[in-house]
Amino acid sequence: MRVVTAATLRGWIEDGGELALLDAREEGAFGASHLFWAVPCPLSRREMRAQALLKRLAVRVVCVDDGAGEAGLLAAYLVGIGCTDVCVLEGGTAAWAAAGFVLFSGVNVPSKAFGEWVEHHYATESVDAAELKSWIDSGRDMVVLDSRTFAEFHRMSIPSGVSVPGGELVYRVGDLAPSEATLVVVNCAGRTRSIMGAESLRQAGIPNRVVALRNGTMGWELAGFACETGRTETYSSSAPASAETARLRAARFAKRAGVRTTDAAGLAALEADPARTLYVLDVRDPEAFEAWHRPGSVNAPGGQLVQATDQWIGVRHARVALIDDDGVRARMAGGWLRQMGFADVYAVDGALPRRVSATELAGLDALVIDLQRSLAFREGHIPGAVWGVRTRLRVLQARMDAATLVVLTCPDGAQAARAVDEIRALTRTPVAVLLGGTAAWRAAGMALDTDRHNPGDDDCIDVHLRPYDRNDGIAAAMRDYLSWEIDLVGEIAKDGTVRFGM
Repeated sequence: MRVVTAATLRGWIEDGGELALLDAREEGAFGASHLFWAVPCPLSRREMRAQALLKRLAVRVVCVDDGAGEAGLLAAYLVGIGCTDVCVLEGGTAAWAAAGFVLFSGVNVPSKAFGEWVEHHYATESVDAAELKSWIDSGRDMVVLDSRTFAEFHRMSIPSGVSVPGGELVYRVGDLAPSEATLVVVNCAGRTRSIMGAESLRQAGIPNRVVALRNGTMGWELAGFACETGRTETYSSSAPASAETARLRAARFAKRAGVRTTDAAGLAALEADPARTLYVLDVRDPEAFEAWHRPGSVNAPGGQLVQATDQWIGVRHARVALIDDDGVRARMAGGWLRQMGFADVYAVDGALPRRVSATELAGLDALVIDLQRSLAFREGHIPGAVWGVRTRLRVLQARMDAATLVVLTCPDGAQAARAVDEIRALTRTPVAVLLGGTAAWRAAGMALDTDRHNPGDDDCIDVHLRPYDRNDGIAAAMRDYLSWEIDLVGEIAKDGTVRFGM
């Protein structure tokens, strides 16, 4: 196996070329002492981590360990799956230290260090636990926004807190704190996500005073206060009323930071470039990602991505494309990645369709196209919806062109999302999908229309109508059906390829 010296590796780290520096040890050993730019790729999880981190097998890779041999085994595995430029750090971490270079403890070190830099650079205002407790007890006009994941929030949280993961803060804050007089407090478990969440709101230019809870829930408990468990307070899944303001704020921040923008066609061109590594990261919340996402993209919720970049991005100097459905979350995450040192960061517009909730749709003047099966459409559909099948959407083109918004639906929303590009190719009218599909409309308590004659028998091209499915000529259809069954024996005899029996 090829080896590289510590001095040569130090030069590679700074030469501007793509480099994957993979630490093959288990994460406990990694956390005790590792190179700053090393990314965990434990030998025990090599299949999953290598697939996630190495999007281009021709990228330059250096495997690292502490001299116990894991790096060589990982390197051999990578060569076996097709990697063509793989080396091992000669002498491991001990050689790195002997060459006079620094080793670091902990995990997510680049992101954690960046968070501390942000606090010092931007003078992020913070508050200690005792003062926050006094504000809560006094009933001060404020909101406490927990920037961790919902699961972390549910497990333990600051009293009065609301779960708003960091990537959602700028998008949602206008609805959560509509008065400029409301104080906004951002917390996490420790420091990084509190700082980054608070500074995101400050850099976005919201008019409210924003402070980070110093040391998060750890600081709260160390001060002698109890966290609450089992809380479920969070933001509405609907698009916020203040979404347009959030988009303007995020766009200004991203422009200052040098985030590039592209569209779906531009993203496809980036994906087709064999000379560069590209990470396509969907920065929405996991629930939205699971409902539908762009094929090939990976879910990396914005606030979590910024505080743990090495979980998702394994190649230094790679390109990063961030996608969302609102233009806010990608731009905010992209702005911070740019300041962390990622040179080629793109916010992709139009990669995902706009999503509207059932309650939003009820108040919209929109053409609803339902892509469920025709017979199911007859049995229940959103009032005013028209039925469509993806192979015949052109017949609805005139109606789409005359609408102000086209909203696609189906039973669960998945098929609707897949048809967005086809609809966009037919009309200039904006296209959205119903979040959760028609099932969400029904779950919201809203009525469905039924009409056995819509669509008509001749229009039900997506199914083979049984006699009882028809509206007209039922008796004739029954006779034809029975004759067909009886005639099958004779027809298969003519075919000559069918042989039943032993």
